[in-house]
Amino acid sequence: MMAKFKTGDLNKLPFEEALKRLEEIVEKMENGSLPLEEMISCFEEGNALSKLCGKKLSELEKKIEILVKENASGGEWKDFESDDESENADIEDDATETVPESSEENGKLPF
Repeated sequence: MMAKFKTGDLNKLPFEEALKRLEEIVEKMENGSLPLEEMISCFEEGNALSKLCGKKLSELEKKIEILVKENASGGEWKDFESDDESENADIEDDATETVPESSEENGKLPF
């Protein structure tokens, strides 16, 4: 059985480990033999991992952009300012978010 990470632990994962775990979850879900509750749990964890990987890639992309712009002046790495606490909170909130009612249930068309 694959290890399940708590949201706080997810934020500490290196990109490669987060991506590997996400791939394991996708493979497990595609198998189609999971009970519904476990499928939902895997989906929530996978969603949080996907957001984390996206965040880490975005941060690296910004660092690369800064390096390229600074290339003429020696090309030193500079960290950009980011609001990690609010982004981490967003990852945690998204992992426990409920599914909204469908448009049909609200009496509205989905388009």
